[in-house]
Amino acid sequence: MGPALKFDWDDDKASSNVAKHGIGFEYAVRVFLDADRVDFDVSRSEDGEERRKTVGMIEQRLFAVVYTERPSSIRIISARRCNGKEQRRYGTFQA
Repeated sequence: MGPALKFDWDDDKASSNVAKHGIGFEYAVRVFLDADRVDFDVSRSEDGEERRKTVGMIEQRLFAVVYTERPSSIRIISARRCNGKEQRRYGTFQA
């Protein structure tokens, strides 16, 4: 087994995410346990950093988590249930 993943996030952003999407970051990090998760670049120039989105299963439901990689951790930016496009993208890689 590889090294344990370490996560962090902004507490205000985490609270905002729960209010907006009903998903806590503590729960959302479990998406990284899905060996079949799909990961892709979602960077925008206005963000000023490389951002990734991972789509994966938690308890038989698909979630999308946006994050950035830091030297010693993975910083969670947002988390929510997947939309139809993300579900199809995940399904494409599961065939």
